[in-house]
Amino acid sequence: MAEPLRDRARRAAGWRLRMNGDTRPHYVVCGADPLAYWVVRALLGSAATAHRLRVTLVVPERRRSEGPDGRDIPGIQVVRADRLDEATFRRAGLAGADGLALLHQDDVGNMHAALCAQEVEPRLRLVVRMFNTSLANGVRQIFPDSSVLSDASMAAPAFVAAALGEVAPTHFRHAGRTLYVARRADVRPQDLVCGLAVTTDPELIRVLPADEPAADVVLAEATGQPPGTELAARRMARARRRRQPLAVVLRAVRSFATRKIGIAVLLLLAVIAVLGWLNSRAAGVNWGEALYLTLVTTLSGQDPDVDKPAAAQVMQVVLNLAGLALIPLITAVVVDGIVNARLALHAGRIQPDRTGHVVVVGLGNIGTRVMAQLHDFGLEMVAIDRDPDARGAALARRLGVPLVVGDAGLEETLRAASVATCQALVVVSTDDGVNLRAALIGRALNPDLRVVLRLFDGDFAERIQRAFGIGISRSVSYLAAPSFAAALLDRAVIATIPVGRHALLVTEVPVVAGSALDGRPLAAVTRPGEVRLLAHTRPGRKADWSADPRMVIQAGDRLTVVARRAGLSALLRETTPAPPPEPAGAPVPRQPEE
Repeated sequence: MAEPLRDRARRAAGWRLRMNGDTRPHYVVCGADPLAYWVVRALLGSAATAHRLRVTLVVPERRRSEGPDGRDIPGIQVVRADRLDEATFRRAGLAGADGLALLHQDDVGNMHAALCAQEVEPRLRLVVRMFNTSLANGVRQIFPDSSVLSDASMAAPAFVAAALGEVAPTHFRHAGRTLYVARRADVRPQDLVCGLAVTTDPELIRVLPADEPAADVVLAEATGQPPGTELAARRMARARRRRQPLAVVLRAVRSFATRKIGIAVLLLLAVIAVLGWLNSRAAGVNWGEALYLTLVTTLSGQDPDVDKPAAAQVMQVVLNLAGLALIPLITAVVVDGIVNARLALHAGRIQPDRTGHVVVVGLGNIGTRVMAQLHDFGLEMVAIDRDPDARGAALARRLGVPLVVGDAGLEETLRAASVATCQALVVVSTDDGVNLRAALIGRALNPDLRVVLRLFDGDFAERIQRAFGIGISRSVSYLAAPSFAAALLDRAVIATIPVGRHALLVTEVPVVAGSALDGRPLAAVTRPGEVRLLAHTRPGRKADWSADPRMVIQAGDRLTVVARRAGLSALLRETTPAPPPEPAGAPVPRQPEE
């Protein structure tokens, strides 16, 4: 009985903390990168919903990067701590909290933090960020009420679809149907579910437009046709390697000798040339005979001849001495050249010219996933990373993907990967500066190049698109944050559809008795530009994908919608009853820590 009593004591302590300070649902987020920032933003939703819950963000004492990490978001409590242990979680008010999100990039560190959090609050909704999703089953066994998510797995399909020239990678199954995103021109009218966006003007993309027939990006049902991304992969020209043996040999020759050996060879040849001229003067022969005698004497020596003039005998001895130095030097050049050539080939500095391939810059979490998925589509690739032991380097070697080791922000590195003749450049390293330089150099080498650029700062990405005409930029954190926030709120996001810089969420929302939508017609759900109803499900019945908009909504119904973040937040307010008013004289909630 000791354990249940202790648990109840902790739960009571948490509720006392809430009653003394704030009665709203409380969520604790631990992270120090843009994912934490976007998860907090997704939790707070619009300004109208921010007052409905309380968020505590745990961040290190000092910023670890220049990107946003959430600590400057108004209306949240910030706890600064360099270690996620029981003391830190108690300071953050984890006892009695509704959920905890562990968003650091260290799988083992997140596991350790989860175990510490369990000591503070055993009955906790836990959301863990992990790259190695194979650990998910083990985490769920230890923490039954948990979700293990990988932002890399969520965002990588968007980069792959952009590299293939498709609008979105999403294909998912719900209520007995497989749905996918495609261009209206690629979809049969009978397979159309709804319009999603108008993208005819890249500068002004309209999502969920009121004039649905104008949408050129649609959601369709798969009825035997492959999803859009697979069609793109089939239409995409298979990468072809232009084999030019002479060019490869010349590149190898350039990398054979080091600078010191080259200087030594040139100096020795100069000495031999001078000695050859002196030998011709001493022996009294012409230049052709002098060249022959000099080479033979230097490389193999001659039989001694005492009848030769003294000057010729002296030159023979000197040339033999020069030959003793030349032969080991030639051996050193050959050995050094073979070693350097093998290292260059291994490091990717010597690459046969290619065309139609895809270049992936950065083999971290995202780059590794992108490379694996592009390989699954049968596309030829070249990878670039400055670290030969990067996370995805081993996978690249296993898949036979050439790896160029170097700075992607340098033109010579991109030329080594044949960026001038590739069909897509996917730049997904963790350095915005390197990413931007690589994208601009790649576009300069190939004006028609399709560039998929990863930038952490969304505002910066939009300005780059307008200024340099780089039309495709993605934020991993922005794409993945809605799923993390939904998991923390114990709501399932069925799919996230990226369209340009927008993210549409497909989710199923239950209608609670006493809510604003209870008793209203289905037509009240759809709001142009914000929310579109896909299906309506009555308890015990199958989903109705073509429900009458005049049908009255009842408590217990489930609404499958595609919505923007703000629209989903508004819908959630209308499907749940309003919280009870605060009693008179209730204490004022604590202000966020500075």
